[in-house]
Amino acid sequence: MADLTPSPVAGDPPTLAEIDDAAARIQGSILRTPLIRSDALSRATGADIFLKLENLQATGAFKERGAANRIALLTPAERACGVIAMSAGNHAQAVARHARLVGIAATIVMPLFTPTTKVTRTRAWGANVVLHGETLAEASDHAYHLAARDGLVFVHPYNDRAVIAGQASVALEIIADQPDLDAMIVPTGGGGFVAGCTIAARARAPHMHVFGVEVETYAGFAQALAGQHVAVGGATIAEGIAVRDIGSLPLAILREHQAEILVVPEAAVEQAIAMLIEEGKLVAEGAGAAGLAALLTFPARFKGQRVALPICGGNIDSRILANTLLRNLLRDGRLLRVLMEIPDRPGVLADIATRISAQGGNILEVVHQRLFASPTVQAATLEIMVEARDAGHGNAIASALEQVYTVKRM
Repeated sequence: MADLTPSPVAGDPPTLAEIDDAAARIQGSILRTPLIRSDALSRATGADIFLKLENLQATGAFKERGAANRIALLTPAERACGVIAMSAGNHAQAVARHARLVGIAATIVMPLFTPTTKVTRTRAWGANVVLHGETLAEASDHAYHLAARDGLVFVHPYNDRAVIAGQASVALEIIADQPDLDAMIVPTGGGGFVAGCTIAARARAPHMHVFGVEVETYAGFAQALAGQHVAVGGATIAEGIAVRDIGSLPLAILREHQAEILVVPEAAVEQAIAMLIEEGKLVAEGAGAAGLAALLTFPARFKGQRVALPICGGNIDSRILANTLLRNLLRDGRLLRVLMEIPDRPGVLADIATRISAQGGNILEVVHQRLFASPTVQAATLEIMVEARDAGHGNAIASALEQVYTVKRM
């Protein structure tokens, strides 16, 4: 006869014993990722930085840990029914993969406008992908409808004690590898990850402070813990932690432990993504770079401390990554964009190119408007993008042009 005992869902927080059991249970089905010290990032931030490389998991994110534990705890009756989840990214692939590993059916509901690559990757793990709704909230409502209609087990991405226990195994591994850390900064969306890490750290390394980090447009936990009305929304590169409805169980855990949430601006996340690539030689998605963004935003807070940063995901769209790197080059002054009004006569473009070359600049792009953009037919508008070594070098190039031409920095 089938065991009809329900598997653990949102309710009481997981205990340390449950977290230890989860860590043992998922061994072999997830990667025990390395914790590496980054000398380059340590020098850049003034803290002693250790990176937990969860972007090396098979699906590119830490979400596998919670999904693996939750699915492993399904009863025989629940396995026969199959599972369903709602996600536009990492949780979708995690549930799909671990359902496939144990041979059970998985349905994943994703919003209609989910990027094709994420849909394709989720289907590649054998899941039945249902595209529904224009938002995550609409997709979630439909997933709950299908779960009730078809008798499927809903695997929640963060408001589930078994998922939280699995995700907390990250903290256990960090503490085992570096027990004398001062702090851990955990990217925070729905809250399951930071809640689980907080429980594990308070029990195993009470001297270690666990911080959550949210982006400004989705600072739900910071608002809730401050007793404010939760109001979130907007575009962000950190879509992995852009959660409208924070978890009730994680919120209760963070309140109990008086956890602190750091809120970072969008520009800091972009800078962190670029810094991880250039200095850390690592690809991270926006959510995965949020911990470093907190260090960049609050450098005095962590100066001289030993800090662990879980790089919780590396699934970033190639076009978004390219644009982020270019925006950071522009922000750092390594790309110089100038708009110039120039006389429309032979030899002017050659003179401008010569002046840039004499300063060691490299012209990347030229837009030359002669007919429509200039106020007179005797002039032309020129937009130039130049590669420079740094901001000072860019200023020198601009100064060389300003000796003869009217130059507007962009």
